[in-house]
Amino acid sequence: MLSAFWSSVGGRLADRWAAISAPALLFWLTGLAAWSYHSSGLHTLTVQTRWLDRQTGATQIAAIVTVLLAVAASALVVERLTTPVLRLLEGYWPRWTGPLRRWLASWLSDRAAADAPAWQAAHTLVTNTATPTVDQLAMYARLERRRRRRPSAPGYFLPTPIGNILRAAERRPIDKYGLDTVLLWPRLWPALPETTRADLLAARAALNNAVAATLWGILLCAFTPFTPLVIPVGLGLALTTVTAVIPGRAQVFGDLIEAAYDQHRTILYQQTRWPLPTNPHDERELGQALTAYLWRGSDHTTPTFTIAP
Repeated sequence: MLSAFWSSVGGRLADRWAAISAPALLFWLTGLAAWSYHSSGLHTLTVQTRWLDRQTGATQIAAIVTVLLAVAASALVVERLTTPVLRLLEGYWPRWTGPLRRWLASWLSDRAAADAPAWQAAHTLVTNTATPTVDQLAMYARLERRRRRRPSAPGYFLPTPIGNILRAAERRPIDKYGLDTVLLWPRLWPALPETTRADLLAARAALNNAVAATLWGILLCAFTPFTPLVIPVGLGLALTTVTAVIPGRAQVFGDLIEAAYDQHRTILYQQTRWPLPTNPHDERELGQALTAYLWRGSDHTTPTFTIAP
């Protein structure tokens, strides 16, 4: 979702270094521990440190700088891979995976359709009952949470739950206000308050860090020749982040995107001098017209532009 946009506004390099270097350092320390275990324990490290102690100051500095550069390079490589890996986790797969992608998307769509009658029944029960029970409220909350994690129409389903969480967030401003989230986001972003942008960047960074943790977990398996113990550790980390951490952070990020449109969408109207809607029905129609105007332009004589404030 808006991958190129978020890559370009990711923050200063110095600010990001602290976030990406710590996992890289932990990764290489784990590899060092695996190598030491394979090479007769900590005695191997003692031999290496004694060799370094015998070298000149210039050699010691060169060795330390080389290690730091290796850690930094690996951190930057993984950081660059987070966006394409997130797109894979969303379900944007190569064309040759089309049959599998369509089958999974259809399966998830059918699951959502199966939940629809239960959600409708729970919604009716909760809204029409003066004092719903705790179990009734819990059932409704669970079904509503599932519903918000899915697109509103079958044709928009992606083959993964993570992709559907972000796709559902993209679709909600369109469904509510007629505003195309992806198309209009680069136009809304510069006008958002600084606190809102900071919250969005923090949520996106948290999502990227979770994706990076998945990558580091998979890369840990490269140390398998030293000890097979890294396999359950690495795959366990990757599985946990993909199934538990990333969906939660994607939900937070998507909710913030939706909230930005909920609270600040009138900025788009004001800056383009488009007349503000007067009721929800008109808002969807005007939102669709504004989206089309900003996407392709127009030579129509309506609507009449408002006076600039």
